[in-house]
Amino acid sequence: MQNIQEIFDRVQKNKDESKKIRGMYKDSLSTNGEYEEIGEKIKTLRERKKQIELAVRQGMEKELMTLEDLKIDIASDMELLSDLALSELVKGETVAVKDAANNEYEPIFSVKFKKVS
Repeated sequence: MQNIQEIFDRVQKNKDESKKIRGMYKDSLSTNGEYEEIGEKIKTLRERKKQIELAVRQGMEKELMTLEDLKIDIASDMELLSDLALSELVKGETVAVKDAANNEYEPIFSVKFKKVS
């Protein structure tokens, strides 16, 4: 059985190799004239899209404020839901919820590592 450090080292090595390959890919794309030309067209279209979105947002300020409030409420309730599910799981209780269509959901927990220093 492999230990955690060996697996972590393998992941780091693969990430480095992926980064190198992505860099080579981007370099190859940057030498393609048609790709550059299309990129400029996309940039122009994105700017126009932002102008249209801004015009529509100005007409829907109240609804968009409500949307922002809902996003905050959902994020806070999801955090509360996670905390409660973890608490119940630690107590040894079964954790599951059902939606309006009677579909059952169970929690999924994951572990992530972050750089300490």
